[in-house]
Order: sequence, then C-alpha cells, then structure tokens
Amino acid sequence: MKIVMMTNTYKPIVGGLEKSIEVFSNEFRKRGNKVLIIAPGFEGTDKNEKNIIRLPSIPNFNQTDFSVELPLSLQLNAALKKFKPDIIHTHHPFLVGDTALRASAKFDIPIIFTNHTLYEENTHYVPGDSEAMKTFVIKLAQGYADLCDQVIAPSESVAKLLKKRGVSVPIEVLPTGIYVDEFKKGDGETFRKFFDIPKNAFVVGIISRLAEEKNVLFLSKAVATFLKKHKNTYFVVVGSGPLLKEIKSSFAKSKLSERLITTGILQSKQLVSAYNALDVFAFASHSETQGMVLAEAMAAGTPVVAVDAPGVREIVKDKQNGRIIKKDNIREFAACLDWFFKLSEKEKRVLSNNAQETAQEYSVPLCVDKALKLYTSTIKIHRKEKDLENSTWRKAMRMLKMQSEIMSNTSNATASAVFGIPQTIVENISKRMKKGFKNLAE
Repeated sequence: MKIVMMTNTYKPIVGGLEKSIEVFSNEFRKRGNKVLIIAPGFEGTDKNEKNIIRLPSIPNFNQTDFSVELPLSLQLNAALKKFKPDIIHTHHPFLVGDTALRASAKFDIPIIFTNHTLYEENTHYVPGDSEAMKTFVIKLAQGYADLCDQVIAPSESVAKLLKKRGVSVPIEVLPTGIYVDEFKKGDGETFRKFFDIPKNAFVVGIISRLAEEKNVLFLSKAVATFLKKHKNTYFVVVGSGPLLKEIKSSFAKSKLSERLITTGILQSKQLVSAYNALDVFAFASHSETQGMVLAEAMAAGTPVVAVDAPGVREIVKDKQNGRIIKKDNIREFAACLDWFFKLSEKEKRVLSNNAQETAQEYSVPLCVDKALKLYTSTIKIHRKEKDLENSTWRKAMRMLKMQSEIMSNTSNATASAVFGIPQTIVENISKRMKKGFKNLAE
C-alpha cells in the first residue's frame, strides 16, 4: 500500500501529533508499505531526511514554532503523480489540509482525516482571537471532515463530540500507539542524581509544550500549592515554550525556585528516564484529543493526576491508575497530589501496576493493525463508488467541485461565526451551491 501523510507540522517540532505521524509511518514501512510525508519546511530540518517532501512556507507564524504553507507547487504535483498513492491521510483541516483535498480530487484517491486537536482551544495563535473565531474553526473543521471519506478520532470522547457537531462521514476511534516496553527501561535514579533531586523526594512532573492551550499556568499554581505543604517535594518541568519564564517567575515569588527543575526538551532515553523519575504525572490540558503523554507516563508505571477532558477520561480512572477532577480547581488538584503523597508504598505500587496495565491498551502493534485495516476498507469502498468514466474532463470537474466545496466550507464557517447567520440558512445556501456544481460535473 502507498500512503501519503499530509501535515502542517512535523519534525524538528516535538509534540504528540508529530510523534503520531512518525510512529505510524515507521511501522507501516516495517510491514512493507510505502509512506510519503508532506509537510512545510522548518528551521533545523534534517537535510538528509528521506521520503519527506517539504513545502515552501512562511516560518514562525505569528511568533510560534509553526509554519504557514504556501500554495501547491508543480514539484509536489509531480511527486504525487510519480508516487501513485493509494490513500491520503491528512492531519489538519486547513493549509496543507486544503492541499490534501485538492490532491485527493485530482488523483481520485480516498482521503482520511485525523482530528488530532480541539482547534478552538488554539485560536490565541491567530490575530483577532474571539468567540467568533472559535466558532469559525469549529465549523471549518466539521465541514472539512465531511469532505473526507473517513474521519479518525483519537478517543471516544472526541468521536462523540464530532458527531454532536454534525460530522456525517464514518468516524473510527484510533489512538496513537506507544512502545509500551520502552517506557519501562528508564533510569529514574540517574535522572534524579543529574538534577540534584533527593532519592527519597516526592516528585511531580509535566512533559509538555509550555503554551496557553496546555493550561500549564493553572497546573504550575496547583503544584506550587502542594509543594508549600511538604518540604521534600519537587516539580519537574520537561519541555519549552512561551510560558516558561512566567512559570519560573511564579515559583520565584512563592520562594520555591530551588524545587522547580526545568530540563528543556528531552528525547529518547532521557525522556523515558524523566517519566520513571516521577512519583506522579500532572496534566491539565483542555485541548488534547488523546493525550499521548498520559499513556507514556502510565507505561512507565507513573500514575496521573489530571483535569477531566476529551481523551483524558478514557484513560485516567479515579483512584485506580490516577486521580481526575471535573474542572480547573487549584485546591482540588493540590488535594489529589496530597492524596498520592500520603499513600503507603504498597498502595502506590498497586496504582503503578494498574497504570502499566492500562498502557497496554495503547500498544503500537494494536493501533497499527487497526489503522491498516481502516485504510484497506476505505480504499475498497472508494473504488466501489468511483465513477467508471475517468476522462480528463471528469478529473477537471472533480477538481472544480472540490475547490468549490473548500470555498463553500470556509464561507459557511465565516457566515455562521462572524455574521451570526443561522446555521439552517447557511446549510441551505451551501446545498444549493453544491447542487449547482454537481450538475455541472455530471
């Protein structure tokens, strides 16, 4: 099978989405499939990378780590024609995502979309952020999903949310797998020695991009509240981002700087050792759809304290493999950390064992098997429904129809969000537009 992965972000950016694409692509190749990754170029990209096409882009959009892709190039067109993909897997509903839809229409191949993120939680990266902007991105993502053959939701909570928002195409729940056994091999003791953390200290940690959508300021305040009550306790922060300075400043004001350990970005063995060095993993993001770090922490035998959110409630079971609170509440979160702190060693081992059992459900082989089966079934359905006539005229009409639907989706989202036009009216106009283009193509 020939698979094209299309994404707005990829290495050298380090995050759950980028890791998901890398894991699935590597495993697909191990099983004899060919994978081509299409992503924008970023500063620090490996010049010797293989099976990746980098699109021309505007780097560091709005002072972030991300890039904005420029229009489809002849080079990409030629590369896709040469590769002859069986399926396109798109990971964003805009920018490169639009390019993926056009490629799907032009080459008449099925397209699958993974809804990795609750996009409305990330609108602060866009100038003019507002409630209207949040509505716009929700409508845009929903409309985009309906232009694809199949949608993947990383968790059951997200699948339910997408259906509630009106996504009508088939939705399959498929989390990103993790290499469970690898997370059991960390050296937490050496990690603690390196960062001068006492062997008998109680350590709370996060592994995250330190940005607004990750809710790290709330999290750091809750952990600080806990640390104030217990002397031999530490907070380990793994990652980087725009809020790091604010976290450090907050701990300095609380006179807790000596118990705040910031490591920067860690990878491979160092990252695994960081998980193993923790007594509790803390998590408060509202924007995740799965939260891979939760499964990774549990694979290392580290229980979790988290705020309820899509992708969290599926994996964290209160007082079984961690603690979960309903909403952001500093006192409640700190109390959960305190609950862990007071457990006996035997009780802590029970939670650790339960966490490792939970992580087995997210093993890479299980997730890869499911993904390949989904690709195969989607390809079969698409080919069965495909128009037998495949002339140049038909190809041109498919491209025209897809372009009209992309434009229609954007205008629908804009009308609903910015001008407050009732959704029923917007949908009626959209149906008439699509019917007109359908008649033209037939």
